[in-house]
Amino acid sequence: MDNELQKYYEDRFSMMATQGWLDLMDDIDNMIGPLNNISAIPGEKELQFKKGEMSILTWLKTLKQASELAYEGLNEKNL
Repeated sequence: MDNELQKYYEDRFSMMATQGWLDLMDDIDNMIGPLNNISAIPGEKELQFKKGEMSILTWLKTLKQASELAYEGLNEKNL
């Protein structure tokens, strides 16, 4: 892995180790619950909007795990 990519992941993991990141994950958990109720959605346009919101929140929620897996995969390639 080159130095630039190594720094990218180190910076990302450093950010994810902060209290601010943990607070953001708590906020996301609190947002997902109410958004994940399709019975309150009046129409297709609103459904598509909620789908987009959920997609972004899910991406953020799984970013740490996805980053860890990618980093491990890159390190295994370099062995």
